[in-house]
Parts: sequence; structure tokens; C-alpha cells
Amino acid sequence: MSRANTVIRALPGLALIAMAGCATTGAAEPLSAEEQAYQDAISQALVPATPEEIAQAERSDPITRANFWANEYQKNAADLETTIAFMRALRRIGSHDRVVEVATTALPIHPQSYELYLELGRSFLSANKPTEAAQAFVRSADFAPETEAAPLAGLGLAFDRLENHAQAQDAYEIALQREPDRVSTLSNYGLSLALTGQLNQAEAALRKAAEQPGADVRVRQNLALILGLQGRFDEMAAVDPSAPTRSVEANQTVLRQMVMPTRNYDSLQNLDEVISDLERTPGASEAMPDLNEANVQSEAMAEPDGAEIAGAADGAPVVSLRPKLRGTQGD
Repeated sequence: MSRANTVIRALPGLALIAMAGCATTGAAEPLSAEEQAYQDAISQALVPATPEEIAQAERSDPITRANFWANEYQKNAADLETTIAFMRALRRIGSHDRVVEVATTALPIHPQSYELYLELGRSFLSANKPTEAAQAFVRSADFAPETEAAPLAGLGLAFDRLENHAQAQDAYEIALQREPDRVSTLSNYGLSLALTGQLNQAEAALRKAAEQPGADVRVRQNLALILGLQGRFDEMAAVDPSAPTRSVEANQTVLRQMVMPTRNYDSLQNLDEVISDLERTPGASEAMPDLNEANVQSEAMAEPDGAEIAGAADGAPVVSLRPKLRGTQGD
């Protein structure tokens, strides 16, 4: 018998077997009421939150918000928007190790998400790990749209924390090319310029920041600080008339000590110490604090080229980043 005839003769039998299988499957017993209720409960628990529920959670206190996003993350850990919101909520309650854990899981799924690297960098900054933050911000800048300012602004803040003010200012300038009126970037740029003795440019950046609709009291305080560094104490007090009198007086006293009888580069490098002195003054209300990048609060990533981050503490490992970032002139 030919092979074709054998196959043809076998078809009716196979059809009968298939029909029997279908009949058996269709005869499955229905779920009990208890089992059905359990299945329904599982299905309901996995339904994503509605926009109204998300909006309500975002208006809640930080702990409630973190718990809400933890629940959403458990429903679908692969969803990018949920993961970013969860990382942001964790950062705001200071759970930085957990942020790194979430990022470690999420990055293989979304390896080119600049937002994941951005949140990671912000978390590293909040945890006082500027080297790791700089590396995360560089990677974020690699994948971000050319109009996105946040990764470069965060990188500037990380470089300033590492006392590499020249590279910090380069990063701020690229960020401001992309978003000229970004308040936090202008303010941080102004403080960075002050740290390198460029007080006129610092004042210009901070005045522009103070003119923006989103500027708050911290921006005015930073501008007042720069005016004080120039010995313009009356203008300093006028910039923020709502500041407590004792805070203004304390600021003036410390700043006069710093700029008189001479003002030099070394004294300007002590700006962080001045701010600390102001914050320790009895009765002062957080005088002249740093304005962190968007409440910047993310892993060692090897970079191919060799510009060193200057200013790291003695004995700290040398970190290499690209000497130029995408968007700089000449790229």
C-alpha cells in the first residue's frame, strides 16, 4: 500500500479521536461558587487603577502614594509608566536601595528608557552618591530626545557635587539650550557660577530664574545670596521681603565676614560652608538652601572615553565619562 493511501485511510480515525477529545473538553465540570468567586477576585485585583484613582493617589501623602504604586507595580511589573511612577514614589520616601532593585529588574525590559536612568540618577543624588548619579544621567542623556533637558540638568548637579564645576556648567548650558526658562536649572547654574567666582553671570542666571512663573522662595534666597557675596546687602534684603528679619540679619553677618576686607577665589569656594553656617544660625529658617534639581533625590556603567571627573575625594575610584555629550557644539 502506498504511503499516500495509508494516510488517507488513517484520516477518519484521527477525526474520530479529535471529536472525542473535543467532547471530553466540553464536558469539564463548572466551577463551584466559591472557586468562581476566587477567580473573579483575582481578575479584579489585577485590573489597573483608573485615571481618577491615580490622580487621587498622587494627591496623597508620600507613604500612601508609595503603597499605591507598589500595588500597581505588583499587577504589572513590565509596564514602563508604572515602574517609573513607583521609582519616583520610592525616591520621595528615601527608599533608594529599593529604587536600584526596581531599576535592575526594569532596565533589561526597557534598556533604552531614558526615564528609568533619570529616576535612577535622581535617587543616587538623594543618597549622596554623585559619581553613580553622573553615570546614570549620562546614560539617560544618551537615550533622551534632543529636546529633553532633565538628564543634562541632573548631570550638572552631580558634577557640582563632585566639585567639577566646569563640566557642571557645560551640562547646565546644554540643558538651557533645550529649555531656556527651566527654573531649577537656572538656579543651580547660577550657584555653580558663583562657586567659580563668576558673580555677574551667576546673578544674571538667578534673576532670570526668579522672573519665571514657577520660581519659589528658594530661588529668591539663592539670588539674595549672590547679591550678598557682592556686598550689596540692601539689595539682598529687598529681593525677598518676606524672609524673616533674623534670617536676613544672620545672612548679612556671615556674608560680610566672607567678603570683607577682600573677596578672592578661595572665599568663594567656601560657599557651601557659608550656607551651612546660615542653616545653623538660631532662628534662621533654612537660609539660602541649595535648590536641588527637581528634588533630585540612580549603576556603575562603563563609559568608553576618558574624561575624568575632577574633585572626587582622595582614594575614590576614578570614573570615566564622555568628554562631550550629544548636543554640545562640535558634535
